[in-house]
Amino acid sequence: MLDYSEVTLRKYIIYENEPWEVIGSHVFRKQQRKPVNATKLRNLITGRVTEVSFHVSDKVEEADIDKKEVKYLYNNRGEYWFCEASDSSKRFKLPEDLIGPAAKFLKPNIIVDTMLLQGKIIGLKIPIKMELKVVEAHDTTKGNTAQGATKSVRLETGVEIQVPMFVKEGDVVRVNTETGEYTDRI
Repeated sequence: MLDYSEVTLRKYIIYENEPWEVIGSHVFRKQQRKPVNATKLRNLITGRVTEVSFHVSDKVEEADIDKKEVKYLYNNRGEYWFCEASDSSKRFKLPEDLIGPAAKFLKPNIIVDTMLLQGKIIGLKIPIKMELKVVEAHDTTKGNTAQGATKSVRLETGVEIQVPMFVKEGDVVRVNTETGEYTDRI
């Protein structure tokens, strides 16, 4: 069991009989009152985000989340196919809604972590930053570039992101998979 102050960023807890990931935590004290831990939680099954305040007397159960490495193979009609990292003959599929928005950054043969709760896959953890090749980029046009102008490009996984004007077709860029934003050029 975790005390109210131990419910911190990136911890997995059981709240209202469901697994949640803590994505924000701030312990504060209002005037003469007892301290409160204001948290932001993401449901690992539905993906819903909610804010919960834990008080000094609250205790929370820590979720027993196991991780297992798997290799992403391909997707077909909303089904994403994976195999075990050590044995490619053990294939399985996961629906797009289980993977979430990170699905658009998956490229073949990448190793990702699955999150298991009681032996059942409840989600994926892909790397926070991934290197992807630009396959389609429009030529730059002269104009107002004083404010850091951007343009839209298509990456090898099919997703479109905004990048600075100097990025060309064929470049490899690093993308933050949590926000879907360009970070730098390789």
